[in-house]
Order: sequence, then structure tokens, then C-alpha cells
Amino acid sequence: MLRIRGKVQGVGFRPFVWQLAQQLSLTGDVCNDGAGVLVRLTSTADAFITRLHAHCPPLARIDSLEQSPMQWETLPQDFTIRHSHSSAMETQIVPDAATCPDCLRELNDPNNRRYRYPFINCTHCGPRFTIINAMPYDRPNTVMAAFPLCPACEKEYREPMDRRFHAQPVACPECGPQISWQCDEQHLEREGALQAAIAALKAGKIVAIKGLGGFHLAVDARNDAAVSRLRERKQRPSKPLAVMLPDSDGLPENVLAQLTTPAAPIVLMAKSALPGLSAYIAPGLREVGVMLPANPLQHLLLQGFGGPLVMTSGNLNGKPPAITNQQALEELADIADGWLLHNRDIVQRMDDSVVRANGEMLRRARGFVPDALPLPPGFSGLPPILALGSDLKNTFCLLRGNQAVLSQHLGDLAEEGVEEQWQKARTLMCEAYDFTPEQIVIDAHPGYHSARIGQEMGMPVSKVLHHHAHAVACMAEHSWPLDGGDAIALTLDGIGYGENDQLWGGECLRVNYRDCEHLGGLPAVALPGGDLAARQPWRNLFAQCLAFVPDWQQCPETAVVREQNWPLLATAIARGINSPRASSTGRLFDAAAAALNCAPLQQSYEGEAACRFEALASQSGACLHPVTLPLIKGQLDMAVFWQQWLNWHDCAPARAWAFHDALAKGLADLARSHADKLAIKTIVFSGGVLHNQLMRERFSYHLADFNLLFPTQLPAGDGALALGQALVAAARFHLPSQG
Repeated sequence: MLRIRGKVQGVGFRPFVWQLAQQLSLTGDVCNDGAGVLVRLTSTADAFITRLHAHCPPLARIDSLEQSPMQWETLPQDFTIRHSHSSAMETQIVPDAATCPDCLRELNDPNNRRYRYPFINCTHCGPRFTIINAMPYDRPNTVMAAFPLCPACEKEYREPMDRRFHAQPVACPECGPQISWQCDEQHLEREGALQAAIAALKAGKIVAIKGLGGFHLAVDARNDAAVSRLRERKQRPSKPLAVMLPDSDGLPENVLAQLTTPAAPIVLMAKSALPGLSAYIAPGLREVGVMLPANPLQHLLLQGFGGPLVMTSGNLNGKPPAITNQQALEELADIADGWLLHNRDIVQRMDDSVVRANGEMLRRARGFVPDALPLPPGFSGLPPILALGSDLKNTFCLLRGNQAVLSQHLGDLAEEGVEEQWQKARTLMCEAYDFTPEQIVIDAHPGYHSARIGQEMGMPVSKVLHHHAHAVACMAEHSWPLDGGDAIALTLDGIGYGENDQLWGGECLRVNYRDCEHLGGLPAVALPGGDLAARQPWRNLFAQCLAFVPDWQQCPETAVVREQNWPLLATAIARGINSPRASSTGRLFDAAAAALNCAPLQQSYEGEAACRFEALASQSGACLHPVTLPLIKGQLDMAVFWQQWLNWHDCAPARAWAFHDALAKGLADLARSHADKLAIKTIVFSGGVLHNQLMRERFSYHLADFNLLFPTQLPAGDGALALGQALVAAARFHLPSQG
């Protein structure tokens, strides 16, 4: 008997096993259950196991295979596929996968019965996690239970030699879901609906389109007026918009390699390589996010439209994307000119994942979730732990045994409707994995929504410092062992809760899985106006000048501050009124961006000023400069840094590059001093600032003689925080002491 665990359900694994058994003339059976796939054979399995590993289906992955003897009551005469049965859930749920080449060929084949059918799929592609109601993954436990199979589809579904054998979303025009078009009083079905949507897009209209994990808002990406109208209606003045390309012609190989994976994410690439796009797609930035059609409906739309489309989330400003037809019709009524709907329900909201061409993960969702993550060496046999993450870019994490499952990106828990979607996602994930937590882990910040939720769950709760969790998430990605000892961590972001009620954001730490010791970092400065400082970059420039630049009023770069009512703000800072102090790298970048006049007075999205600042620096390239951030008696001297930078009057791009380089060098020197003192050779990087490619590059240069761990497969920002929280809790409370 063979017990196979991993990604082995919903990926054509049982027919693959059946076909191998036929080729080798073996008798026995195979079935799905909560633990994965169980294969029973009447004879030795060596050749079978060899081929099993060598020819795994495209979406499958074998994590473990265990053999054990068994006794047959009655020897079978052939090899069969048995009906699935439920048990405690251990196997992995498979993420949604982009349309495979075979289905795409059939979609465009006039002789195929699924010609131009917007829901074509097989065992190698199509929706998975977004349609699951319960496990095991069989059709009655998905939204496809509402669509009884026609005889032709039933035959394919039951035939082990067919590519659609037990493909749970299998359907055709006769028995499956259908699309519809709604615009004012106009209501069209099937092909008429598709053509109406294409015509609207060609006319510069905004169309709401139902996808696999939510709605998109689409518009002609070459039409300035149309894109501008979308921004105005959606109240999204400058946040970059993703673009769906009709084909891959002319794309760089590294971009194409990411776009054509089964995950089909949004990939960031140089905007200059895509001429013809509207100037309003990604204003002030050097990169644009592109994607290829990931489902049959998108393929048909792009084929009919013949050009690039903006594909941005279908939501009102401050609310999560709509996932039901009724939500879309109501919430997008003042944005969309028409709706391309369908009647297949979406169980789970699933945003598009975002990566860089080098594979660096920025947002982890469709195509990657809910893939299980193996835990580092030394973590095993763990009881169920639920970590709730942060409030921004929220994900949660289920940890048990030797695996963790990180949820999809769910966004800002403070926004209306997000907490409801968060609760639904958590409930479904826990039910699907038969997961009942014994401990809840939350961020140490007492004001977080996630912390409140955790406290209200009625279970033991542990708290983890924000930046400790950041560092541990990166260590885990690199399989740092539980007994691997200490590392030095540079954790750089906006704000996180630190020791003694301090607000951190630019820290040098000594970390292991259990402990976190603060060694130093950026000096704390005021956040004038509290939360307003995160939205208005000029406030941070004023705070930095007040702290480190005595003659700031004579500096041309501070004109943006002098135009504001700064004396009132100075009084508030002096009296400690709504001006908490924080060592925030994010706010430091805001200050520098404001000084070079590349930051808006009011940011319309998180990190806007820093992104524009990095884009400005990229126009320069490496240059010689006099700017330093010296380490004096173990402390970073920001006064020297600011005086040198403000007094060096080169062009703006060179000054932006110098700021990045000097900041990276100063922080690198701080990390090096502590690493040398503690005889540590590994430096871990984490926090949202590490999505800045220039900072990564300069850290790599200035610390080339160390072992450097950067986040890659998981987001550097708060999207991986829950994994770090869970592992800290596991190490502290559930594993023996390291002695």
C-alpha cells in the first residue's frame, strides 16, 4: 500500500496512477481521501514508484510517499479508481491554474464542441480553490454541483484515459455555466454577451468582468480618456493599474517565464518596453504590471478586442473587490458602463498575484494559494497554531505538523467589508483542512484589528513583535534550521510595534526563532499629526529637519514645508501632541521624496512617494557622491547624513541615487558592526522597504562578504508576517529548548 501526500488532488493524479498501472499490468486500486492519495497494489511497486516520480502531472507535486504491507480479502482482477471518502484533511488544496495549451487549442477549434466556451478546463487547468466548499475535492463539494453533467461530459468525467477524468469543474455549453451582459436595459447571453462587452471596450467604455476570484474593471489601456475616466470614477488618482496583454510578442524572456506559469501572475516590467500604453497607467513610475489572459473568458475578450486592456480590481475605493453579481451591480454602478457576468459562484475572493521578473513575490494570491509551505528543519509534530498577521496587506497562517498554509492577500482589515471576507476565508480554510487551532498568535500592537479578533476567539493568545515576525518569515523561506542559531536582521518598513511601546521601522536586531534583541537602528523622530504623517510626506521632511537640520529654513528643498502651517506643527511636536516618535525607514523615504519634489502633498496609495523616489533614482545609475551615514559610538548620525545630502547640489536623479546608497551603506555598517562583535555571518533582510530593488542592490554590494537572506518566494512586507508569527510561537511554546 502506498500513501502519497502533497498536491495530488484535483490535478489528474488518479487517472495518471491508473494509466501507469495499465502500462505495468498491475492490479489494485487508487482513491482520494483526506490524507492525499492511497494506492493499493497486489504486487511489488518499485517500477511503479520510479515512474510515479518521473512523470508526475503538470500541477501535481509529491511531498512524501510511504509504503506499508497490506492483506487483501479478495484479490482484484484489474486496477480500478475507487470513490473518494472523507477523513481528517492532510492533503493540499490546489490553487487555480491558468488555461492550459490543450484547452486553449480546443477553445479556438471550430470543430470542437467547446469552441469559444468561456469555461473550458481540464485536470491541468481551471478553477480549484475558488470553487471549493468542502473537502475532499469532488464535484459535489464545489459550486459545480449546481451544474449536472450532460451525457458527453459525464462520459469524459468517468473515462480514466480522458484528460477530463474527474476534472471537477468540467462543463460544456450544454450543461455548464454561461456568461451574460447587462447594460442599462440591455441583457444578452452567451456569444452576444461577449460581443457586447468587446464593443463597449472598443468604444472606450468601462466594463466590469467577473473572473475566477472576483471582478475586474477593464478599459482600453491605450485610451487616455478612458483610463482617466476609470481613475476618476474609481477615485484612484495615481496608483498603478495592471495591463492585460493580448499576446506575448516582444516580451523579455524573464518576464515571459513568469507570465506563462500556471499561476499566471501580474509581472512588473520596464514601462519603456511597452510603447503605446496610456500615460495614466503608472504615472511617475518606471515599471508597469502586465499579465496574460489566465482564463478562457479573458482569452476570448483579448482575442476579440485585439489590444491591451487595463485589468484592475473591481471594487469601490476603500472596499474589497466584489465577488457576487449582485455586489458588482450595486457597488460598481457609478464606475462601470456594463457588466460581463456569469452564473458560476465564487467561494473565495482571490486577487491577482504580483511578482517581479526575477520571481520576487510582491503579492501572493491566485495561482499560489493555498499551496502548503514546508517548515524549516527542526519544526515537526506541531499542534495547530493560527497566526493572524498584520492589519495592512493581511494574510493569516495555519500551521500544523510540519507544514504551514498562508492565506491569500486580503488587504486592509480596517476597510469596510474586508473583515467579513477575512472571516469567510479563515472559516473555509479551517474547515477544508479540518483545522481547529489550539493557540492564536497576534501582532504585539494593541490597536490592530487582527489583535482584537484574536483576543475575541476565546483561546490562548501569544503576541509577537512585528519585526521579529518579519525576520523569521525570511529565515523560514531560506530553510534556516530551528537550531541554526542567531542571525543579524535589518527590518525596514513603515511602522511596527516594538519593545517598551516604541514604534519601530528601521531596526538592527539579533534574532533566532525564539528571541529578538534590539541592537540599534535609525533614530526615532516625530510623526507630526500621527497617521497623517503616513499620508502627507512633507510632514516627515519637517520632522527630520526639525531633528537634524538646524538651518532647514534656508534650504531650497524645504520650500514644500515652508508653504504649510509648520509653526503650529512645531508647537505640537514640542508638546508631544499627536506626534509619536518612530524609527521609520518608510517615513524617511517620504521625507527625501518630498525634498526632491517627487512626492505628492497627499499620497493616494501606500508607498507612493517612495516608489516615485526609487523611479527617480533609477534614472541616474551609480555615481560618486559625498553623502555618508556615519556610525558614531554605535549610533547612526542622521545630522551628518542630512547636512551632506542637502548641501550636495547635483541633479535630482543623482541625489536620489546617493540617498539610497548612503542609507544602505550606513545600515550595512551598523549590521556589520554587530555581526562582527557577535561572530555572526548571516544577515537577514525584511520589511516592505525591501521591495525597493535599488536598496537590495546596494545592500548586496556593501555586505558582499556576508551570507545575505532576502525575501523572494514570500513578500518582504506584511504579506508573510503571519508565517513569522506562527513560527515564533511554535518555537517558544511547543518545541524543546535549544539548550
